[in-house]
Amino acid sequence: MNYLKEVVILLLGPYLILLCRRVSGEQISSKGVINLAHRQSKWTPLMQMSANLSDITSIRSFFEFRTLDPEGAVFYGDTKEGQDWFVLSLRDGIPEMQIGKADILVSVKGGRKLNDGAWHLLELRNEGKFVVLEVNNKVELVVGLHSKLVEDDLTGKIRLALGGMLVDKQKLFHPFEPEIDACIRGGHWLNLSTTWDTDSTWEPRPCFSEIKKGSYFPGTGVAMFNTSDLPGLKTEEAGITVEIFGSWTGTMLSLQSTGFEYILAVLDGNKDVKEVQLGLKEGSESVALPREPETLTFTILKHSLVVNSVTELEKESLDFFSMWKKGMLLTFGGVPGDSEKAKSTHDLRGCLEKILVQGQVIDLDRALYKHTAVSSHSCPTEAMNELT
Repeated sequence: MNYLKEVVILLLGPYLILLCRRVSGEQISSKGVINLAHRQSKWTPLMQMSANLSDITSIRSFFEFRTLDPEGAVFYGDTKEGQDWFVLSLRDGIPEMQIGKADILVSVKGGRKLNDGAWHLLELRNEGKFVVLEVNNKVELVVGLHSKLVEDDLTGKIRLALGGMLVDKQKLFHPFEPEIDACIRGGHWLNLSTTWDTDSTWEPRPCFSEIKKGSYFPGTGVAMFNTSDLPGLKTEEAGITVEIFGSWTGTMLSLQSTGFEYILAVLDGNKDVKEVQLGLKEGSESVALPREPETLTFTILKHSLVVNSVTELEKESLDFFSMWKKGMLLTFGGVPGDSEKAKSTHDLRGCLEKILVQGQVIDLDRALYKHTAVSSHSCPTEAMNELT
């Protein structure tokens, strides 16, 4: 576990310093196209704005929204410095509203699934003691809330945020995973023309014009898991299997623990084959695998590692099952903590349409660490043609 901590600190160190500083970054238009996916902190909003309640004439906001991600924070608002708050999120692709007001916590989920990759017009508004969500001009969700402990006349400021929350996540009635791979455009926020404030860690990234399901690696960045958090061994005969579907080139994965490092890189060969490089610290070898189908099966047995039932690397001195259970770093897209080695084996470029560990789909939003350049749930459709 000490090895895991050292690598995580190495990867996150510069970002944590910037987050602690909370230096004000640039301001961006509230009506432009905003990519919510690429940020360092899970819960900190990508951007936020505030205004005096006396300037508000309409508690109504609307914007276009597109995602393939089933879960994450979309839109947040609060008054009284977070004493009364509201958050719109997705769970299983379905809109969910949670509200905290005085002594009341409310969580309501309903309406159509929004994670179909199409643009949807969302509108949120207050109607007296009700909060209404419309999708494509049709009412999908209505939440009523009343507390005798709350005064109707409000003064002070209202705060809005995208892609996160401004209050502690412990206040949530129904916890969720906040990261969301989504885009927003054409936003109108209350009756304000205020720009959004970002912090110095934010790097604006464009939204793909057309998307398909998958996790996109642009040739920069990795997604790293602790194997002890992943599905474990069922039977020794079957071993532990990682299945990857998609179209890619570069370092597919690496497996590391104290004194051990294994790298699997898939490099473009001719149109019919791809070269698979297998590397250990003390040596490496390569073997050609058929280019089709675009599937890679990596099987971990007690003393060996197998790729597509063709390449087998044996190490009798190592017990991979025990190492997996205790905790190794399973990294997709490169080699963490060793930039020079990552460059030498080529960072991953392409779309991983699906990753399965022991038959279970792996969500990159659940990673121990994920670089901001990696898109968890969407790939650009044009990138597929470049790799075929």
